[in-house]
Amino acid sequence: MQTLKYYSIIAVLFLFFSCNVSPSPIDYGNDGCHFCKMTIVDKVHAAEIVTKKGKVYKFDATECMINFMEEFNTSEIALYLSNNYTTPEKLIDATGATFLISENIPSPMGAFLSAFENRSDAEKTQSLKGGELYSWNELLAHFKD
Repeated sequence: MQTLKYYSIIAVLFLFFSCNVSPSPIDYGNDGCHFCKMTIVDKVHAAEIVTKKGKVYKFDATECMINFMEEFNTSEIALYLSNNYTTPEKLIDATGATFLISENIPSPMGAFLSAFENRSDAEKTQSLKGGELYSWNELLAHFKD
């Protein structure tokens, strides 16, 4: 009976820790984009999706993440993350980010798309580089067109 109790506790702990819904660090130069299969090297434009079960999908650009969403059941997604343009390698909540599409800021897949944690940083960069600002929902609609 003691053995059954021991294995039950281990099983519960395993289930608890195996479904960790959190970002995973991107290993730049080694991790590959789940959508286009390119190696992720750009520390400014990378992105991630984390499912409700904790599975992480890494992308070399936010545009790859958006394109991947067309072939994935989005109801399973817990987190949409994009790298912050002003703080390379820092993943931010894409659903609350402000996005800038500017032909003066190249991105890995050619969409010229960059994410900003706050709108004021995006507006400052827009004043220097030009382009159009988008919220997450506006960006999704833009990519559907």
